[in-house]
Amino acid sequence: MGLGSFISVGKSIDQALDRVRLAEELGYESVYVTHINGWESLTVLTAYAGASSKVKLGTGVVPIYSRTPVTMAQTAGSIHALSGGRLILGLGVSHRPVVEAWHGQSIDKPGTEQREYVEIVRAILRHEQPPQDTFKWRAQFQFGLGPFPDLPIYISALSPRMLRIAGEVADGVILWLCNPSYIRDVVVPEVTKGREKVGKTLEGFDIVAAVPSALVDDPADAYATQRRDLVPYFSLPFYRAMIERSGFADDIAAFDAAAGDFAAMQAAISDRFIGELAAVGDEAAVKAGVQRYFDAGTTSPCVGPIARSDFEATLRAAAA
Repeated sequence: MGLGSFISVGKSIDQALDRVRLAEELGYESVYVTHINGWESLTVLTAYAGASSKVKLGTGVVPIYSRTPVTMAQTAGSIHALSGGRLILGLGVSHRPVVEAWHGQSIDKPGTEQREYVEIVRAILRHEQPPQDTFKWRAQFQFGLGPFPDLPIYISALSPRMLRIAGEVADGVILWLCNPSYIRDVVVPEVTKGREKVGKTLEGFDIVAAVPSALVDDPADAYATQRRDLVPYFSLPFYRAMIERSGFADDIAAFDAAAGDFAAMQAAISDRFIGELAAVGDEAAVKAGVQRYFDAGTTSPCVGPIARSDFEATLRAAAA
């Protein structure tokens, strides 16, 4: 727990490795990698492990429908061993366009399927018998490596139900587009309910929030870039529901009214939305933006880049 970062590869693995080394040098506690349509995140973390010695390495997050629980457990255990016990396995349901179009799978009962998947992966890592009375996922497997009883498993969550499930079955939750107010008013209370249901407190539970950040003289350009990059998320049902729940129903309505007009769709995403979400401006503004997440109950705010800004300078500013 503590200040973390999101360092994805982009077009240059060498640049990404340099950024991992910089993050470790600056004292960042963790480095996370997103899992989209470019570099494969768990492979990237293996490279990051070789370029670092102490920073924790996490996926933020791998879609559960992209691998069977057995394959996921084997991969995670292998990276955990290779990295000297530094892996954080972040898992998520993802979204129907990804699950159906990319992987040819289906999301039927997302909460149930997420819970089952975590329980099976955890059992395999611990050399225990995986649960058999399940809805979708089944496995009969004995891992020849490990056991890894302490390998942390986090899940992504947006809705109150998934946040409660995270509290019940996971060691942490990974958030994207959740501003500090939503974290304080929804995430922390719902995760707490999940923890209490299984007789646990929030102690030791990691709340990871991605914080789009940019050290810039003029925030306007960074806001414009962030608007462009947020358009796809405003089209996805799970994010839309969370955005409305967090007090930005007007942004969603304006976005829908602008359908087909990309410039108008970007304009529908308000300065207020980006201002609450991001840490943008001079060094004091970047640090204050990250601190808002700590104050709201986030245990690991993770500085992430806003395109077309100097991410190395931003990493330095946030850690100063």
